[in-house]
Amino acid sequence: MAATVPAREAPGSAGDLVRRLAEAAGGGARVRPVGGGTKLEWGAPGEPADLELSTAALVDVREHDAGDFVAVVEAGMPLEALRERFAASGERLALDPPTLGAATIGGVVATGDSGPLRHRYGAPRDLVVGVTVALSDGTLARAGGKVIKNVAGYDLGKLLAGSFGTLGVIVELALRLHPVPEATATAIGRGGDPARVVAAAGALAHQRLELESLDVRWSDGAGAVLARAAGAVPRPLAERAAAALREASLEVEVLDDDDELWERQRAGQRGRVEAGEAVVRVSAVQTGLGDVLAAARAEGGEAVGRAALGLYWVRLPAAEAPTVQRLRTQLSPAPCLLLDAPAAVREAVDPWGEVDPAALELMRRVKARFDPAGALNPGRFVGAL
Repeated sequence: MAATVPAREAPGSAGDLVRRLAEAAGGGARVRPVGGGTKLEWGAPGEPADLELSTAALVDVREHDAGDFVAVVEAGMPLEALRERFAASGERLALDPPTLGAATIGGVVATGDSGPLRHRYGAPRDLVVGVTVALSDGTLARAGGKVIKNVAGYDLGKLLAGSFGTLGVIVELALRLHPVPEATATAIGRGGDPARVVAAAGALAHQRLELESLDVRWSDGAGAVLARAAGAVPRPLAERAAAALREASLEVEVLDDDDELWERQRAGQRGRVEAGEAVVRVSAVQTGLGDVLAAARAEGGEAVGRAALGLYWVRLPAAEAPTVQRLRTQLSPAPCLLLDAPAAVREAVDPWGEVDPAALELMRRVKARFDPAGALNPGRFVGAL
């Protein structure tokens, strides 16, 4: 029997959305928040939705005064549209996950997605200074404000970031912006010895260099460390990073035209599900890079990641459930979240893996407090929350 296709609605305002959410929750419906739809398969499959509430109509920039480096935007704004809007005044939202064209700012925050800029500017949660969220009891809750230094109330933005729409529907965000750099330059060191790649990444991570991004890559039997400098004259800083890479005996070059290089790096965080690939996000420690590369090589996979943060994406070709389980065993106790994967793999493996019972109990209490009806994405989060 074919699965029932849920109804989809796109309320025209935050008030309309919260009212519709409360009506649906009060009637026992299961509700799935939807942004650009780029990550609907992430997390556990969960229970089938009765209603999809889309933020497609919430696309206004509420406030943006050039030079203040703060903007208030509705959650349905595509990330690419925000990039173009802010660039006109020499500003940017320092978030660069893959699939920029379709992803919305609300969806990016809700899933905690990020790219190489996370090295310097942090995760989505670090760029949110205020949030408005629709709760299933009909409340339109607000927290934070429109200034970078704000200590009023609980930090609801950080709680919602990475919650996968299980606590509430983000409808508006106040965001911290940064200047667009005048130029960039990247030092890249390549080598086929994983030990040298690991040593070079560790050395650069501990140097006092204000890099915009510091990444690592392993594919096709070879590795690379990428160090990007940004500013009015980025080349001298890139050359200093290049010197450190040469000391690790890597083959080094410095590129001024480096956009394509970093686009490829971001693309490594996604898998081609139609080709049977899977991507596992590994939250390790900085010194765990060697283990991550070894695990990826053992499974014939590839890896990209943030060298100084211990955050990596391992892409597995022709992935099956035992492959994911072996990877988790090799990298334990580092959390390994299954992101992109064929449906059969997602059904056979808990995408979240094991979680500490005490932490799970806390998450249950938070879920009960914010969504007592259990209406929002039931079963999608850790521990089937």
